[in-house]
Amino acid sequence: MIQFLVHDTADTVGVAVVDIAAGTELTGRDLSTNKPLTAKAAQDIPLGHKLALKDLAVGDTVIKYGCEIGKIVQPVKAGQHVHVQNLKTKRWA
Repeated sequence: MIQFLVHDTADTVGVAVVDIAAGTELTGRDLSTNKPLTAKAAQDIPLGHKLALKDLAVGDTVIKYGCEIGKIVQPVKAGQHVHVQNLKTKRWA
């Protein structure tokens, strides 16, 4: 079962397509290449929210759908939930 999607190979986050529990070994898909992906959820991630695909430092640009969507304001480890607690949109960054 696919649990997260990546829309572009440049993306640094995936999108949860189901509710994900912390500790879950995940199966994903890169929609631009149709290649399978794997990850491990470090935190609970709600349906429709972002999953960090790699470690992200303060100031790093987050890419989703092949577009820059914001900047990291708190360090994020691969597998963690990326949302308002650690990401500011480009409009407010």
